[in-house]
Amino acid sequence: MSEMNFEESIKKLEEIVKELEQGEDDLDTSVKKFEEGMKISKECSDMLEKAERKITMLIKNSNDEFVEENFIQEED
Repeated sequence: MSEMNFEESIKKLEEIVKELEQGEDDLDTSVKKFEEGMKISKECSDMLEKAERKITMLIKNSNDEFVEENFIQEED
């Protein structure tokens, strides 16, 4: 499978889910599609994590200047 971007990967994952929900494939084919879907899901998760690490925020400092800081996600 060639490198897909995030949107293409999500579209492919949605197609796999629809095919599995239809239940028309035999067990071996369904398992292969499920495995492919899990692989794509992991790749999407990795892409999101990578993008999150790149996010920066502009913050005004005490001198009323904008500075760039790494995005830190607050945990619940």
